[in-house]
Amino acid sequence: MYKYFKIIFTLMLFAFFGSAAVAQHTYIYEPSYKYPFGAPHPDMPEAFLDYAPLIGECDCKSVARIDQNTWGDTVAMTWRFKYIMNGMAIQDETLKADGAHSGSIRQYVADSARWYVHYYSSSKPSPILGAWEGNMNEEGNMVLYREQAAPNGMEGFYKIVFSDISEKGFNWLGQWVSTDESFSYPTWKIFCKKRR
Repeated sequence: MYKYFKIIFTLMLFAFFGSAAVAQHTYIYEPSYKYPFGAPHPDMPEAFLDYAPLIGECDCKSVARIDQNTWGDTVAMTWRFKYIMNGMAIQDETLKADGAHSGSIRQYVADSARWYVHYYSSSKPSPILGAWEGNMNEEGNMVLYREQAAPNGMEGFYKIVFSDISEKGFNWLGQWVSTDESFSYPTWKIFCKKRR
Protein backbone atom coordinates (compact mmCIF):
# COMPACT_ATOMS: atom_id res chain seq x y z
CA MET A 1 0.00 0.00 0.00
CA TYR A 2 2.80 2.40 0.97
CA LYS A 3 4.55 1.63 -2.33
CA TYR A 4 1.47 2.67 -4.36
CA PHE A 5 0.97 5.79 -2.26
CA LYS A 6 4.60 6.79 -2.88
CA ILE A 7 4.20 6.27 -6.64
CA ILE A 8 0.96 8.33 -6.74
CA PHE A 9 2.48 11.09 -4.59
CA THR A 10 5.55 11.24 -6.85
CA LEU A 11 3.36 11.48 -9.96
CA MET A 12 1.30 14.26 -8.36
CA LEU A 13 4.44 16.24 -7.51
CA PHE A 14 5.76 15.77 -11.04
CA ALA A 15 2.43 16.92 -12.51
CA PHE A 16 2.28 19.99 -10.27
CA PHE A 17 5.86 21.17 -10.70
CA GLY A 18 5.97 20.10 -14.34
CA SER A 19 2.88 22.17 -15.19
CA ALA A 20 4.26 25.12 -13.22
CA ALA A 21 7.51 24.91 -15.18
CA VAL A 22 5.61 24.72 -18.48
CA ALA A 23 3.46 27.73 -17.50
CA GLN A 24 6.53 29.68 -16.45
CA HIS A 25 8.22 28.92 -19.77
CA THR A 26 5.04 29.56 -21.77
CA TYR A 27 4.48 33.05 -20.31
CA ILE A 28 8.06 34.28 -20.34
CA TYR A 29 7.10 37.77 -21.60
CA GLU A 30 4.91 38.57 -18.59
CA PRO A 31 6.31 40.93 -15.91
CA SER A 32 8.85 39.04 -13.80
CA TYR A 33 11.76 39.59 -11.45
CA LYS A 34 14.09 39.85 -14.44
CA TYR A 35 11.70 42.03 -16.48
CA PRO A 36 9.51 43.96 -14.00
CA PHE A 37 7.54 45.59 -16.84
CA GLY A 38 7.40 42.49 -19.06
CA ALA A 39 8.82 42.18 -22.55
CA PRO A 40 7.39 42.38 -26.09
CA HIS A 41 6.47 39.04 -27.63
CA PRO A 42 8.70 38.37 -30.67
CA ASP A 43 5.70 37.31 -32.77
CA MET A 44 4.22 40.83 -32.63
CA PRO A 45 4.66 43.18 -35.65
CA GLU A 46 7.50 45.70 -35.58
CA ALA A 47 5.01 48.56 -35.00
CA PHE A 48 4.22 46.99 -31.62
CA LEU A 49 7.49 48.55 -30.41
CA ASP A 50 6.06 52.08 -30.88
CA TYR A 51 5.52 52.33 -27.12
CA ALA A 52 8.84 50.66 -26.15
CA PRO A 53 10.48 53.90 -24.89
CA LEU A 54 7.51 54.47 -22.55
CA ILE A 55 7.70 51.06 -20.86
CA GLY A 56 8.59 51.57 -17.19
CA GLU A 57 7.73 54.34 -14.73
CA CYS A 58 7.71 58.09 -15.16
CA ASP A 59 7.32 60.98 -12.74
CA CYS A 60 4.84 63.36 -14.34
CA LYS A 61 3.11 66.69 -13.93
CA SER A 62 -0.50 66.88 -15.08
CA VAL A 63 -2.50 70.04 -15.67
CA ALA A 64 -6.11 70.22 -16.89
CA ARG A 65 -8.18 73.11 -18.14
CA ILE A 66 -10.85 74.43 -15.74
CA ASP A 67 -12.54 76.77 -18.21
CA GLN A 68 -11.83 78.62 -21.44
CA ASN A 69 -9.30 80.98 -19.83
CA THR A 70 -8.00 79.02 -16.84
CA TRP A 71 -5.77 76.02 -16.28
CA GLY A 72 -5.94 74.16 -12.95
CA ASP A 73 -3.16 73.45 -10.49
CA THR A 74 -0.40 71.05 -11.49
CA VAL A 75 -0.94 67.54 -10.11
CA ALA A 76 1.96 65.15 -9.48
CA MET A 77 1.49 61.65 -10.86
CA THR A 78 3.25 58.40 -11.64
CA TRP A 79 2.63 56.90 -15.08
CA ARG A 80 3.54 53.22 -15.40
CA PHE A 81 3.58 51.22 -18.67
CA LYS A 82 4.05 47.43 -18.87
CA TYR A 83 3.59 44.56 -21.30
CA ILE A 84 0.68 42.23 -20.53
CA MET A 85 -0.96 39.18 -22.12
CA ASN A 86 2.43 37.52 -22.46
CA GLY A 87 3.90 40.50 -24.28
CA MET A 88 1.04 40.97 -26.77
CA ALA A 89 -0.56 44.13 -25.33
CA ILE A 90 0.39 47.08 -23.15
CA GLN A 91 -1.29 48.26 -19.99
CA ASP A 92 -0.64 51.63 -18.43
CA GLU A 93 -1.87 53.24 -15.24
CA THR A 94 -1.61 56.67 -13.72
CA LEU A 95 -1.54 57.23 -9.98
CA LYS A 96 -2.30 60.88 -9.24
CA ALA A 97 -1.77 62.85 -6.04
CA ASP A 98 -5.39 64.09 -6.25
CA GLY A 99 -6.74 60.50 -6.25
CA ALA A 100 -8.12 60.61 -9.82
CA HIS A 101 -6.33 57.50 -11.10
CA SER A 102 -6.73 56.07 -14.60
CA GLY A 103 -5.40 53.50 -17.01
CA SER A 104 -5.73 51.90 -20.40
CA ILE A 105 -5.14 48.74 -22.41
CA ARG A 106 -3.26 49.28 -25.67
CA GLN A 107 -3.52 46.70 -28.43
CA TYR A 108 -1.98 46.77 -31.89
CA VAL A 109 -4.16 45.18 -34.57
CA ALA A 110 -2.06 44.08 -37.52
CA ASP A 111 -5.04 43.72 -39.89
CA SER A 112 -5.84 47.42 -39.65
CA ALA A 113 -2.23 48.45 -38.82
CA ARG A 114 -3.57 50.59 -35.98
CA TRP A 115 -3.37 50.96 -32.22
CA TYR A 116 -6.61 50.70 -30.23
CA VAL A 117 -6.57 52.18 -26.74
CA HIS A 118 -9.31 51.44 -24.18
CA TYR A 119 -9.38 53.98 -21.33
CA TYR A 120 -10.82 53.77 -17.81
CA SER A 121 -10.79 56.06 -14.78
CA SER A 122 -11.48 55.94 -11.04
CA SER A 123 -13.14 59.38 -11.14
CA LYS A 124 -15.63 58.46 -13.89
CA PRO A 125 -16.21 54.68 -13.87
CA SER A 126 -18.00 53.51 -17.01
CA PRO A 127 -19.72 50.24 -17.98
CA ILE A 128 -18.39 50.71 -21.53
CA LEU A 129 -14.79 51.72 -22.14
CA GLY A 130 -14.08 54.49 -24.62
CA ALA A 131 -11.60 53.65 -27.37
CA TRP A 132 -9.07 55.76 -29.25
CA GLU A 133 -7.30 54.64 -32.41
CA GLY A 134 -4.28 55.80 -34.33
CA ASN A 135 -0.60 55.38 -35.13
CA MET A 136 2.88 56.78 -34.88
CA ASN A 137 3.25 59.60 -37.40
CA GLU A 138 6.28 60.62 -39.49
CA GLU A 139 7.44 63.06 -36.79
CA GLY A 140 7.67 60.22 -34.26
CA ASN A 141 4.54 61.24 -32.34
CA MET A 142 1.85 58.76 -31.33
CA VAL A 143 -1.47 60.29 -32.45
CA LEU A 144 -4.82 58.82 -31.39
CA TYR A 145 -8.39 59.92 -32.16
CA ARG A 146 -11.88 59.32 -30.83
CA GLU A 147 -15.04 60.87 -32.28
CA GLN A 148 -16.46 63.44 -29.89
CA ALA A 149 -18.81 66.36 -30.43
CA ALA A 150 -18.00 69.75 -28.91
CA PRO A 151 -20.34 71.13 -26.19
CA ASN A 152 -22.07 73.20 -28.91
CA GLY A 153 -22.73 70.03 -30.94
CA MET A 154 -20.03 70.63 -33.56
CA GLU A 155 -18.59 67.36 -34.88
CA GLY A 156 -14.97 66.59 -34.17
CA PHE A 157 -12.52 64.40 -32.31
CA TYR A 158 -10.74 64.19 -29.01
CA LYS A 159 -7.13 63.93 -30.13
CA ILE A 160 -4.29 62.58 -27.99
CA VAL A 161 -0.64 63.17 -28.89
CA PHE A 162 2.43 61.63 -27.25
CA SER A 163 5.39 63.77 -28.34
CA ASP A 164 9.12 64.19 -27.58
CA ILE A 165 9.23 60.45 -26.92
CA SER A 166 12.63 59.20 -25.77
CA GLU A 167 14.22 56.98 -23.14
CA LYS A 168 14.21 60.07 -20.89
CA GLY A 169 10.45 60.71 -21.00
CA PHE A 170 7.68 62.19 -23.12
CA ASN A 171 4.97 64.86 -23.31
CA TRP A 172 1.24 64.23 -23.67
CA LEU A 173 -1.51 66.50 -24.96
CA GLY A 174 -5.28 65.97 -24.99
CA GLN A 175 -7.28 68.35 -27.18
CA TRP A 176 -10.58 68.68 -28.97
CA VAL A 177 -10.17 69.24 -32.71
CA SER A 178 -12.60 69.95 -35.54
CA THR A 179 -13.00 67.26 -38.19
CA ASP A 180 -10.56 69.06 -40.54
CA GLU A 181 -8.29 69.97 -37.57
CA SER A 182 -8.41 73.66 -38.49
CA PHE A 183 -9.43 74.37 -34.88
CA SER A 184 -8.06 72.80 -31.70
CA TYR A 185 -8.83 73.34 -28.03
CA PRO A 186 -6.28 71.82 -25.62
CA THR A 187 -7.86 70.53 -22.40
CA TRP A 188 -5.14 68.50 -20.68
CA LYS A 189 -1.32 68.45 -20.67
CA ILE A 190 1.10 66.00 -19.06
CA PHE A 191 4.91 66.21 -18.90
CA CYS A 192 6.83 63.06 -17.92
CA LYS A 193 10.42 62.18 -16.98
CA LYS A 194 11.51 58.56 -16.91
CA ARG A 195 12.24 57.15 -13.46
CA ARG A 196 13.14 53.59 -14.51
